[in-house]
Amino acid sequence: MMNKSNIMENISTKTIDSTKIVYPILFMISFSHFLNDLIQSTIPSLYPILKGEFSLSFAQIGIITLVFQLTASILQPFVGIYTDKKPNPRSLAIGMGLSMAGLLLLAAAHQYYVILISVALIGMGSSIFHPEASRVAQLASGGQKGLAQSIFQVGGNSGSAIGPLLVALIILPLGQGYVGLFAIAAFIGIIVLWRIGNWYAERLSLKKSAKHPSDIIEIQLSRKKVLFSVTILLSLVFSKYIYLASMTNYFTFFLIDKFHISVQDSQLFLFMFLAAVAVGTILGGKLGDKYGRKKIIWISILGAAPFTLCLPYLSLFWTITFAVIIGLIIASAFSAILVYATDLMPNKIGLVAGLFFGFMFGMGGIGSAILGALADDTSIEFVFKICAFLPLMGIITAFLPNIKGHKK
Repeated sequence: MMNKSNIMENISTKTIDSTKIVYPILFMISFSHFLNDLIQSTIPSLYPILKGEFSLSFAQIGIITLVFQLTASILQPFVGIYTDKKPNPRSLAIGMGLSMAGLLLLAAAHQYYVILISVALIGMGSSIFHPEASRVAQLASGGQKGLAQSIFQVGGNSGSAIGPLLVALIILPLGQGYVGLFAIAAFIGIIVLWRIGNWYAERLSLKKSAKHPSDIIEIQLSRKKVLFSVTILLSLVFSKYIYLASMTNYFTFFLIDKFHISVQDSQLFLFMFLAAVAVGTILGGKLGDKYGRKKIIWISILGAAPFTLCLPYLSLFWTITFAVIIGLIIASAFSAILVYATDLMPNKIGLVAGLFFGFMFGMGGIGSAILGALADDTSIEFVFKICAFLPLMGIITAFLPNIKGHKK
């Protein structure tokens, strides 16, 4: 009996302490993130249809984004705090279920307030999904947290890129009612996330029973320094996602207004930008593991500034070219920022993920509403000229401490 007990303990310990990335789980959670963000991307992609169908102003479009982003942001830190104490493997599938309900309601919406309710449900689903999904990515990382986070994140970015393309190919020609087709993606997501939940539950059980040295890196910083560093990181997220809000929600309008192209062409160019964001994300995570998070954060935010400052004044060809370059550069920051923050607070992965994903969505929503109102009062081109200065905030990366353990 003693030998059997020792064997079982060794098996459990080996499973927990493995330094190999669990690629099947990482790819599954990345695919789930792909589906989750593909669903989310239907909202801004539908704006041209909704604006015409419901005679909406830019301010009302901004409010739709605000409702979605706030429901996707306010709940996330609370979900993270709760799941740090009581992880819930089934919450992943539950969150996707709420998103599916929101999609079906959006497909049938004929009043403005119903649109707001439907996007709120999709936002709530996203709010539940991200904290626990980020924890799963770290559990499957084998210590390569930057790479694992970028694999997870690139799934979401890919979904955000492909969503507008699918809307352009399916929803724009056929109409709002066909939004319900995206519920198929949500249903597939529920199945995948249920299987991930089984692995996650087993992993939690093994981790609780196994006796192994802690793999958490202790950061020798005072509480005040940690809070200051988190504030710097949140400020960088602010600059990054207000700018991304201008691109994601209003780039199509900017292109249509300035260059008089079709809605379909504008959606294609938005897809090109978002595809560049996806590629930049995977590069940022791997480079962060190799060269350090702080360097990647610095290059990613501040390095985009020369291109954002030029973009509003270029021809169509160079506008799209610079947009792709901006997507590649600026996207590499988030994985590095999130992993840097979890290094600062290693025992609070759920809180960190919920806080940063929530802040990201919140800033995107607030920024979209403000930018929409500003576009109504001035012009969409003026909005892009103002937002071009946001990446200059990357200079504050200099105030981040050089922490040990943030390199592979």
